[in-house]
Amino acid sequence: MTAILRAARICALLLPVALLAGPLPAQEPVQSSPTVERPASLQGEGEVPWLYEGSNVPVDREWKFGVLDNGLRYAVRRNGVPPGQVSIRIRMDVGSLHERESERGYAHLLEHLLFRESKYIAAGEAIATWQRLGAGFGNDTNAMTTPTGTVYQLDLPEARGKLEQAFRLLSGMVRDPVLTPANVAAEVPIVLAERRENGGARRRVSDARRETFFAGQRLAERSTIGTEETLKAATAEALKDFHGRWYRPEKTVIAIAGDAPPEELARLIERHFGDWKGRGDAGVEPAFGDPVAPEGAQGTPPVGETTVLVEPDLPRTFTYAILRPWRAVEDTIAYNEGLLLDGLALQLINRRLEKRARAGGSFLYAQVEQEDISRSSDTTLVSFAPLTQDWQAALSDVRGVIADALQSPPTQEEIDREVAEFDVGFKAQVDEAPVAPGGRLADNLISAVDIRETTAAPATVLEIFRQMQSRITPQAILERTQALFKGDVIRSIYLTPATGEADAQRLAQAMREDVEPDASARLAAASVSFEDQPAIGTPGQVVSSRPIGSSLPFLDEIEIVELGNGVRAQLWPNDAEPGRVAVKVRFGSGYRGFTEDTAPYAHLGEIALIGSGLGELGQEEIDRIRTGRKLDFQFSIHDAVFQFNAQTRNEDLADQLYLFAAKLGMPRWDPNPVIRAQAAARLAYESYATSPDTVLNRDLEYLLADRDARFGMPDPQAIEATTPEGFRTVWEPLLQQGPIEVMIYGEFNRDAAIGALKATFGALPPREPIPAAAERRLADFPEVGASTVLTHRGDANQAAAVIAWPSGGGVARVRESRQLEVLARLFSNRLLESLRERAGASYAPYVGAEWPLDLERGGTIVALAQISPELVPMFFEEAEAIAADLAANPPSEDELNRVTEPLRQLISRASTGNGFWLYQLEGASYEPRLVESIPSLLVDYTQTTPAAMQALAQRYLVSRPGYRLAVIPEGQELATSVGAGAVRPAAPGASM
Repeated sequence: MTAILRAARICALLLPVALLAGPLPAQEPVQSSPTVERPASLQGEGEVPWLYEGSNVPVDREWKFGVLDNGLRYAVRRNGVPPGQVSIRIRMDVGSLHERESERGYAHLLEHLLFRESKYIAAGEAIATWQRLGAGFGNDTNAMTTPTGTVYQLDLPEARGKLEQAFRLLSGMVRDPVLTPANVAAEVPIVLAERRENGGARRRVSDARRETFFAGQRLAERSTIGTEETLKAATAEALKDFHGRWYRPEKTVIAIAGDAPPEELARLIERHFGDWKGRGDAGVEPAFGDPVAPEGAQGTPPVGETTVLVEPDLPRTFTYAILRPWRAVEDTIAYNEGLLLDGLALQLINRRLEKRARAGGSFLYAQVEQEDISRSSDTTLVSFAPLTQDWQAALSDVRGVIADALQSPPTQEEIDREVAEFDVGFKAQVDEAPVAPGGRLADNLISAVDIRETTAAPATVLEIFRQMQSRITPQAILERTQALFKGDVIRSIYLTPATGEADAQRLAQAMREDVEPDASARLAAASVSFEDQPAIGTPGQVVSSRPIGSSLPFLDEIEIVELGNGVRAQLWPNDAEPGRVAVKVRFGSGYRGFTEDTAPYAHLGEIALIGSGLGELGQEEIDRIRTGRKLDFQFSIHDAVFQFNAQTRNEDLADQLYLFAAKLGMPRWDPNPVIRAQAAARLAYESYATSPDTVLNRDLEYLLADRDARFGMPDPQAIEATTPEGFRTVWEPLLQQGPIEVMIYGEFNRDAAIGALKATFGALPPREPIPAAAERRLADFPEVGASTVLTHRGDANQAAAVIAWPSGGGVARVRESRQLEVLARLFSNRLLESLRERAGASYAPYVGAEWPLDLERGGTIVALAQISPELVPMFFEEAEAIAADLAANPPSEDELNRVTEPLRQLISRASTGNGFWLYQLEGASYEPRLVESIPSLLVDYTQTTPAAMQALAQRYLVSRPGYRLAVIPEGQELATSVGAGAVRPAAPGASM
């Protein structure tokens, strides 16, 4: 059952009239047609389904289970979310832990090869084949290899009429891949490119953690990606042998959830997999081994292997693991009750650690968790980030909080708080179950298979939790806490940027030292309620109310309400997502409100603005007042607006609105969250130099905004110049400026929502205008000259290259912006074909288009790839050649269809949720042209012509040169053909 514990709106798209049809209510359970013959392999109601053998967890009867004569197991269920889609997962019981020494990386390489060529898919045609069926590569068709399994994923949209072909293709991939020397030679460079792109400090840290924590076990030396030596030595014959041993029906599980009768899905499995027979001898799962303390280890648990890893560009982190042998369990109700107690015990400790960190001290954050890792260890992990080089003090402080939890039971109030949090989370899963996406349900079942446990319906989870609550006592929590911190061995790793700061012996000694229990982080007994909070002001009144004004009848159900102080709200009560209410608040100036001098406060605000409090509530009180409620408080900054977001429910909507409005009307300015944000920014900054992709994360937006400081990552000197007092000086007026739009979509009571709006946002004082200087503060696209070259301090074989062009912005040409996204996907397909499929130069090259609707300019078209340094000139040549060809020659109808069909399907599925409409209609209270543009949305994304694409390419891709950026290793030079001789300076703090 742990797969659950750990772990719509339906709009038809009518192409002839280019309209989005109205929403339907939440999906009702669909009964299988009685006329469909029951497949022989389906297990009957009186049988124990194969997943539940040895378990007394109530069977989730929405799933229908079956076993073929050849041993293949499957589970199928009907699910209509999104409508028309069928989600298929095929799990092979083979991962990197099953590989022989000479086969390291074969499980992952074979996953790639299944997509290259198989019985029914020609070489290099897999991506195009699935796109023609409406499935986007990476989004709808994907695969994943782990140490214990390989899973193939397909979310097939509008599956009716396609299922037979899809099963035929999938069966050909799994049963009969074409493993020729040519295919192996073509795919190995792609896997090596993936390995390279995920190398450097990131892989060194991952490898060191795995080798330390699982010393003496198979997992220590089995990374999923394999080694360069074994991959380069891979042969077609060796991979055929590997496939024959592990790709067999008895090692296969298929899970399908989709908009089709379960009997039909079962028959398709029988038809395409029923005659499958394994070739040769089956593979025998090797022993994964148990964690064992080395000789001479001391302590309780004994302290074993320790590692100090020096990475100059990464912040300090300390992790220790308490390891116990993993064993398959009897997944019973009693077992799951124990897991729930473990979850409560860990959450109690985590809340205390967070309180300790907030108060200021030796660590930035700390967390404890339990995880069954790759069927190799039952592990309790403790991780924290020391604020300074005094890691011993941070370790002592973290262990002190844990020692208190091990010595003394929690208070009943602490338990009640966590029980309330768990209960509201499980209740939300029950409410939302009717619209749970089929893909998520299939993933949950596959996850249960992987960890050798069952899955349970949300109602079952909630019932088990509520029935056990009388047994959730302080003593029970104490006993589970003590068990979580017992084990066969404890191992630790310390990551530091400084040589000589620690060594393995000092780490081991520190882990063995006794610590004093620290009860200071225990939560105070005082409760906080909304009833005790001050009013924001005198409630306002509604001065106008009208439909949104759409020509689409279902959208015209949205009501635009204006309050007396000028606040406008969009209200859309609907029952398409049971139990859920989405709230979005847009206000103010966004990045326009900052100058070059105040730009660092934008970065700090994203981290600290909410934590700095509101009214009489500091960060701790905000957490406490949310206990047992479904309340959220997300904050983000956009080009021209600030935004609050939350997912709540009808009974909590008024309080959710109070939190948001109080932040604007009576903000609090606690200094500690700002100080903590400063520390986090300082610690993280150097890590941006560790690889090409982190450099791009730091500098790309800044460079494409012509080095506008608002879009740069502030360096440590800039952060050092900030203060809590300065934070308030900058942010206080920003919270008072600009119009406010409140969007409420979901299952709520309209009249109650109006009353809550009057008492919260309606009670705010009239807004100050956005200063004229801010209104004019728009970013510019950089002048194009010689290529900009940045450097990173990662591996010598890593580089990245970018070419970008300006596009536009604003609502007036929104339809053109949508067509531009079609062009970007055409470009992306060609770049993928060129750099990945033909050259094996890059694992995931990408082209994307942005077009801000809140601003009149600022959009971009960006092509990027991670490659080896010597191939940077080739990237620019290929990208510019593709751009030139798109402008000179219109794409074929087939090529265009491979983009527009997945886009059509993507929109069809996305439009089944309120989130889609929240995004499409944000700002519509003030900008009616946004509403007017909705009826053409589907047409704009899916109906175009080759000539139209050619015209857009001429306008945007070749009318001016692209801005070129390369990120190469320190100490290397770029080929002169790229223009490196006239390199422009890098961003502040970047190495050149």
